[in-house]
Amino acid sequence: MICSKLIIPVKRIAFVGLIISMFGCSKPKHQSFCNPVNLRYRFQLDHPSRREAADPSVVFYKGAYYMFLSKSGGYYTSENLIDWKLITTEDLPIEEYAPTAVVMRDSIFFMAINQKVYKTALPESGQWEVAQDSVGMRSLDPMLFHDTNGRVYLYHGLSPRLPIRGIELDAQTFKPIGDEVEILNTDNKLHGWERTGDYNFGLKKRPYLEGAFVTSHNDKYYMQYSVPGTQFKSYADGMYVSENPLGPYQLAQHNPFSYKPEGFIAGAGHGSTFQDEYGNYWYAGTMTISVKNSLERRVGIFPAFFDEDGVFYAYTGFGDYPHQMPAKKMKDYKDYQPKWMLLSYNKPVEVSSEVDGHAKELAVNEDVRTYWSAASGNREEWLLVDLEETYDVGALQVNFAEQGTSLVGRAEDIYYQYKVEYSNDKKIWEVLVDKSENTIDAPHDYIELGKTVKARYVRITNLKVPDGKFAISGLRVFGKGTGAVPPAVENFSVVRDSVDGCHVKLNWEKAEEAIGYNVRYGISPDKLYHNYQVYNVDSLDVYSLNSELDYYFTIDAFNENGIFEGDKVIKIQKIKK
Repeated sequence: MICSKLIIPVKRIAFVGLIISMFGCSKPKHQSFCNPVNLRYRFQLDHPSRREAADPSVVFYKGAYYMFLSKSGGYYTSENLIDWKLITTEDLPIEEYAPTAVVMRDSIFFMAINQKVYKTALPESGQWEVAQDSVGMRSLDPMLFHDTNGRVYLYHGLSPRLPIRGIELDAQTFKPIGDEVEILNTDNKLHGWERTGDYNFGLKKRPYLEGAFVTSHNDKYYMQYSVPGTQFKSYADGMYVSENPLGPYQLAQHNPFSYKPEGFIAGAGHGSTFQDEYGNYWYAGTMTISVKNSLERRVGIFPAFFDEDGVFYAYTGFGDYPHQMPAKKMKDYKDYQPKWMLLSYNKPVEVSSEVDGHAKELAVNEDVRTYWSAASGNREEWLLVDLEETYDVGALQVNFAEQGTSLVGRAEDIYYQYKVEYSNDKKIWEVLVDKSENTIDAPHDYIELGKTVKARYVRITNLKVPDGKFAISGLRVFGKGTGAVPPAVENFSVVRDSVDGCHVKLNWEKAEEAIGYNVRYGISPDKLYHNYQVYNVDSLDVYSLNSELDYYFTIDAFNENGIFEGDKVIKIQKIKK
């Protein structure tokens, strides 16, 4: 969340104490955020012109969070996981992919694929020194793990054929100790989440195996690994578990660990898991756009939990809706539900202009890979959404697209200026958000209003784009309706493929007034930790199962007023061969 100037209508004056600063404002009174994380995603240094950030490695150090990303021209820091400040540095290889960071001996240690290890005790300064000129071995997608007993391990791997490997390092010199061991490899015939493609259809090609990350908890070691490829919506982290850092590792029953194949923005792969100041676990992962380039990516943050049986899972339910950032320890995913519902999905749209292939409807279709574009980047290009009835609007997310840009790199004049107005009759308009003086680059600008306003029509007007045309992949309006939530889903069935046990087919009868459905499933009726969110359909094919396990399914229905949790659970047995 990066703020500039927020104006509450005169008729509803509510001073919220916003002060423009390096983030655009001080800490807001109400703390929520919405994926993708609103970072200053840099334009890459080559063409086509597009933004990218991925492979986050996050650490908590001396009261602040530090996020290191692939090819981002620096790293970020935050005190609250919401407001992120960019730190530039000339000391780190910031143009390398897949950095790793770890806190040891009162310092942060950093490594990328160039084999050097760097350290600092003052990460805010951007100043680092070389701790070891070379670890003595080439490692793709490295991960440094500091165990509670002080020992250090290096895990690495990036290949469609080769396994993830691990080796112990000397904690002082970072030189290898002992022999390297093979940790795990893929088996996409049995493990559906390892199959390629947006929806895990692909069996002919082996997935890319990458992004190892280890978390220790209650004397066990939980290893995340990323598959099947960063360009796919199905980008996920699988998981193995061991009683020793170098194994042997066994496949976890709950798999994948993180998975978000649909929604406004999909993907939850190649990331890191960390704890906040309250002891909550979080997973920061890579989300995909991958239209202009396969590496066109963003960052998402999701809560993660250990249940009472030691099952470790990242919770991605409604993972691109606004959520309240917790200020205490959460027990489980029930403590982390959407703060508001989506009001703008597929609602009628009017625009000042549009270009072929980028029609107005694409601004509200909940797909970051498509977008509306005006015919120019001129002032006063606009887009209007009719919510079709009056709602209490609590937040907005403005997702800009890069149409016709030629920008590369980062510059101080790369930012958007715009204003958002609202009306109940399309005649009298009041200012909702004023970004006319904004100078912070915020391509996924999330604005929590602080106080809800009643609105039917929402209009955004361009004042400045950094280059190209005024284009929006999602003008997302959030709030709550006063009507009823949808009824329970009826005539719900699940059939497992008799040949391919990784595949199930779900069918249901559309619930009256529902705009979408969240399919929840898992390895037991009380562990429905997987989420598969879809809009305006009555069937779904899921190809991401473990063919050797039984599964349980239920379906929630939702609309602008809230969520009806499914109360019918169906068991699907594994296919006996």
